[in-house]
Amino acid sequence: MAKLTVSDLDVKDKKVLMRVDFNVPVKNGVIGDDNRIVAALPTIKYIIEHDGKAILFSHLGRIKTEDDKKALTMRPVAQRLSDLLGKPVTFVPATRGKQLEDAIADMKDGDVLLFENTRFEDLDGKKESGNDQELGQYWASLGDEFVNDAFGTAHRSHASNVGVATAMKAANKPVAAGFLMEKEIKFLGNAVDNPKHPFVAILGGAKVSDKIGVIDHLLDKADKVIIGGGMTYTFYAAKGMKIGTSLVEKDKVALAKEILDKAGDKIVLPSDSVVAEKFDNDVPHKVVEGDIPDGYMALDIGPKSIKEFKDVLKDAKTVVWNGPMGVFEMSNYAEGTLEVGKFLGTLTDATTIVGGGDSTAAVKQLGVGDKLTHISTGGGASLEYLEGKELPGIAAISNK
Repeated sequence: MAKLTVSDLDVKDKKVLMRVDFNVPVKNGVIGDDNRIVAALPTIKYIIEHDGKAILFSHLGRIKTEDDKKALTMRPVAQRLSDLLGKPVTFVPATRGKQLEDAIADMKDGDVLLFENTRFEDLDGKKESGNDQELGQYWASLGDEFVNDAFGTAHRSHASNVGVATAMKAANKPVAAGFLMEKEIKFLGNAVDNPKHPFVAILGGAKVSDKIGVIDHLLDKADKVIIGGGMTYTFYAAKGMKIGTSLVEKDKVALAKEILDKAGDKIVLPSDSVVAEKFDNDVPHKVVEGDIPDGYMALDIGPKSIKEFKDVLKDAKTVVWNGPMGVFEMSNYAEGTLEVGKFLGTLTDATTIVGGGDSTAAVKQLGVGDKLTHISTGGGASLEYLEGKELPGIAAISNK
């Protein structure tokens, strides 16, 4: 890749600032899913095993009031990271000031420090999420090198990624991608820019409006684009089909028609649906082909669609999947999503990429993660990357 990576740096005796994505679910001080912490371990270990000082920082949730600070401190994250690394992690409950500066000055080679949630800085005028220049410069002053391993925030221009990178570059200090960031760029970038064919994209989720850019961009690259989830029925409406009480974006029907006209036979829509009279797991449900009857809403793809989607996927050499096929958090409407995920795990001769969000949750539920080539850690970032957009967090990393 054209970007500088952590393995290009000499980290020995250096204070290495590292933007990680530790935005994990925390409830009453307990971490629900540590996947994002685990994903950052290779880069952290590389820095400390090469005698660098790893100074880590991340956001956690959204901070709107003083009360939010109690629930969204990074302290439990520091403890979990310490457990995973098998060594102490110094936690500094501050985002700037003497306590932080002294703790960094006391670090020895191979030490790890995590400072407080970067979004604590948002209480005073959105300094973090508004990419406050002075804040970016301050954080940059704390280190000799900067490694950005937070792909999940790469689509945002914040002080902790773009601000720090800009200030580091101005001071002639290196800005590199961590191993996770490098992997995301490699797999998602290759899938979009240089895929092996046949290339199939699977796009699900509730709204066409969330995926318009992706569909449009991938129609030029992919051999087939499979559509599932709630957005199916906006396309049904565009074809003049009945949709009952199914989810529909009325203001996007004309656009869906334009996409269908442009796509020709590239777009593959479900041919049958699992329907019910209410958005409820416990009401009776049935499978219907084609039109959705009056008074019914579609909540998953049906068995015929699952078979047809598998037929499209079986010869694929590159597959990108983003978004569920139905309301998969309800057991009666999870089959479509789970069957697609399971089938992807059998494609041993293909590059299979899951683009974050609900698809990642489905893959974890199935336990097929190790059978897929890459599971992205970024929901919004993955989507924007698949749209072909330049992500500010990636653009700010130094070129080789």
